[in-house]
Amino acid sequence: MPRIEQSTVRNHLLSTLPPDDFARLVDALQPVTLVLKQVLHEPDERIGTVYFLEAGTASMTVTLGDGEGLEVGLVGRDGLVGLPVVLGTDIADTEAMVQVPGAALCLRASALKEALAASPALQALLLRYVQAAYAQVTQTAACNGRHPLEKRMARWLLMTHDRVDGELLLLTQEFLATMLGVRRAGVSAAAGVLQNAGVIDYARGRITVLDRAGLEAAACECYGAVRRQYERTLGWPAERV
Repeated sequence: MPRIEQSTVRNHLLSTLPPDDFARLVDALQPVTLVLKQVLHEPDERIGTVYFLEAGTASMTVTLGDGEGLEVGLVGRDGLVGLPVVLGTDIADTEAMVQVPGAALCLRASALKEALAASPALQALLLRYVQAAYAQVTQTAACNGRHPLEKRMARWLLMTHDRVDGELLLLTQEFLATMLGVRRAGVSAAAGVLQNAGVIDYARGRITVLDRAGLEAAACECYGAVRRQYERTLGWPAERV
């Protein structure tokens, strides 16, 4: 397999590492394809592999006692799946599932731990990413408790749009309902509000962003708050990363 060149890497964490620190990881990195609904790790199970996403998105979800799932975090090429490994543990308390198919560079959790021990720059960068991801999770919790559904949906669509190429988002009603913690009828109603405002085109399983600025205006302040945290913590905006 040809050696991966840092200049071709799309993942923001890997592409911004100093070259010597990237070199510590490169031989352990393996390109993989991510398919829809692929589970990357499960709650209460050991994480054996971490994924630096290159394309597509993965959702961190929590399943409640009634069996309903709710998204608490979203990862794209801005980050990685497997954050507990960065914090010194192998056990996740969420499920990580691919919701937009794509690609990743993966490596064994043990290889990442070795690189973290040898590279202060990698450790510092990934801990800053942990802080940014934590801000996303806490802001999402506040948003879910206080803001109208159509504003929450606009925020979530912006976050997904930031992490994919193009304007088309292939998202089922079932998936959107899980991400927003509502029934499918709520998804249809919220999407209808945004469609009537002219910011998206909505058909079952397909959402096209028509007016990015208008979608930002329709979202609550939580989208901007998380974007600013990414800028402060990581030095790059989350927007269209």
